Amino acid sequence: MAWTRRYDEPEPQRVNRWLAQNGVCSRREAEGLIAQGLVSIDGEAVEDVGRKILPGQTLTLSDAASDRLEAARTVILHKPVGIVSGLPEPGQVPAVRLITREALWGGEVAAVPDRDSRLAPVGRLDMDSRGLLLLSEDGVVAKAVIGPSSEMEKEYQVRVTGEVTARKLAMLRHGLELDGRQLRPAQVTVTRSHELRFILQEGRNRQIRRMCDLVELHVIDLFRVRVGPLTLGDLPEGHWRPVTAQERAALLAVRG
Repeated sequence: MAWTRRYDEPEPQRVNRWLAQNGVCSRREAEGLIAQGLVSIDGEAVEDVGRKILPGQTLTLSDAASDRLEAARTVILHKPVGIVSGLPEPGQVPAVRLITREALWGGEVAAVPDRDSRLAPVGRLDMDSRGLLLLSEDGVVAKAVIGPSSEMEKEYQVRVTGEVTARKLAMLRHGLELDGRQLRPAQVTVTRSHELRFILQEGRNRQIRRMCDLVELHVIDLFRVRVGPLTLGDLPEGHWRPVTAQERAALLAVRG
């Protein structure tokens, strides 16, 4: 379906920049769509990749442009414990193997990714952890979520053993380092006895488990419930669903 929006900013702006700001696509993707004649302003095809849109004008992406942006699939999987996110060792089951028609939740899709798909995990979720895992063929989405400049939040519910003290919470929030590098500040709150809520803006290897080890807490359950604007909702464990065009736009619109 064609994407149409009126430009109501006070100053002219380059089309590729405005599309990127709205989370529709990256600037490079916008330039490619313009070069292929798939973008129009007030019904006239945009021919110059440097074209600016003026206040009051309406920009439209053709159906073909919208289909092209949605062709690179991204899915949300509710990963169970025991499933590995990335490349498996012998005897292990990779998360992508759960992306089957039988495990699809809440509707139909035109095609279910097969073993030749380029779906890859976007961010770590170790074998002993469960919850929201993104898998994507979309490099723009991957960059938005885990790129070097990304500060997208990831939220976890964590059960621990050990004494939870104010001093330990302060250390978890700020002051720890892993592998000789200082960690970014984290939001860590107590939700109930021995249950913590972590919100991180980075994803070091087994970060939460290692952070807890440093303050003499032991993680017994780690459950990721949110990545940026995306949440698990009622998605059952072991099931998956496609990320919608609106959700993709929301991911790309997140600002650090």
